[in-house]
Amino acid sequence: MTLQKDTKNTYRTLLAISIPMMVQNGISNFVNLLDNLMIGDLGTNAISGVAIANQLIFVFYLVIFGATAGVGIFTAQYHGKGDDEGIRYTFRFKIVANTIIAAICTLLFAFCSPFLINLFLQGEGDPADAAATLEIGISYMKVMLIGLIPIGLTQAYSGTLKDLGRTKVPMMASLCAIVVNLIGNALLIYGKLGCPALGAPGAAIATVISRFVELFILVIYTGKNADTFRFIRGAFSKFRIPKDLATRFFLKALPLMANETFWALGMTTLTQCYSYRSLDAVAALNIESTIWNLMGVSFIAMGEAVGIVMGHILGNGELEGAKEKAYKMRRFTVLCGLVFGALMLAISPFFPLLYDTSDFIRSMATSFIIIASITMPFCAYSHASYFIIRSGGNTLITVVFDSIFTWAVVVPTAYVLSRFTNMNIIMMVAIVRSLEFFKSLIGFIMVRSNIWVKNIVK
Repeated sequence: MTLQKDTKNTYRTLLAISIPMMVQNGISNFVNLLDNLMIGDLGTNAISGVAIANQLIFVFYLVIFGATAGVGIFTAQYHGKGDDEGIRYTFRFKIVANTIIAAICTLLFAFCSPFLINLFLQGEGDPADAAATLEIGISYMKVMLIGLIPIGLTQAYSGTLKDLGRTKVPMMASLCAIVVNLIGNALLIYGKLGCPALGAPGAAIATVISRFVELFILVIYTGKNADTFRFIRGAFSKFRIPKDLATRFFLKALPLMANETFWALGMTTLTQCYSYRSLDAVAALNIESTIWNLMGVSFIAMGEAVGIVMGHILGNGELEGAKEKAYKMRRFTVLCGLVFGALMLAISPFFPLLYDTSDFIRSMATSFIIIASITMPFCAYSHASYFIIRSGGNTLITVVFDSIFTWAVVVPTAYVLSRFTNMNIIMMVAIVRSLEFFKSLIGFIMVRSNIWVKNIVK
């Protein structure tokens, strides 16, 4: 009976943390769906141009995520230990690191975005369409750069609150930003209520405004509730981090930041391989990724919650209990992947009909959605395994599991298939996606080895 009660408590804690993140990510991705549909009314070139620009922004997101998550391992374990001063140091580190990264990426994209976007337009297709897509992508990217530093600061705040298990506040801030973004899109893409019709740049302006709104809410709410979020007291009055701690944070954050960077670059290279074979595939993959993001919020949020809960458990010194709880949480995460994968499969013939594009692209998108739905349970398994391994501070091992697997296996497979075969693009995507099975197998071995069961804040 005690074991059964412990299992229920484990699931209850996991759901309490993950459900607000699911709601936040689900609504955010639903709004992204509406964004895509609005931009889709501008034509296939607009869909592709915005998708390519967002693929580059995606790399930035994951670099920031890696930096925040690396230090977040300490934040979660400090919370399990009850060390507010330690949490305060991690928060300061996130603020500094994220601001520096955002500033560097802003400069990089400002000068290199035309070249980077053009890399996706080298495959088969109409040169006129490629030129139009490039122009739209550049105009969209120029505006989005304004929001990179606010994104970095927002992640420092929301990441810290999530590491403490306080996921409702970031959820509410994100929901407010989503409403602003949605209204801004309606006004600025089409020119409603006397606003100028700006097309794709209008969508970017609305997104940037929403980022500032989200940051403002987090800063004000956290500051006004210092009794609850004790780390914020004095967080900026003596803005220092002990040298030895800063070194430890950096050494843990660097592998994760490198991992997320190289993984994101791997996914970007993967898209480039697909676009080399077919420029239409970029638009079709954008349709598939929209529904994937919407359906995948369950296992993605659950995996992140697993990492947070395991961090609290390890920080509290419950090393033996951590093992069994990790297996239970991973099974629950896979169940979410199965349920939402089945739902995704069921709507695969109908979802692409929402887009104003050609029947050929719709048919291709349907095939991509079917492939993605079948692989979703394996993605859920490897995702949960990743966060379990990371919770104990084994950031170098997560690099092997994630980005090295991507560059050693996934990217070479896609490159060879795109350049040296005449394989149909749908079959090519199916083969590349099926490699997730082997990643799940590696995750099984790594978690079973117990190399991740460590307390790093003794």
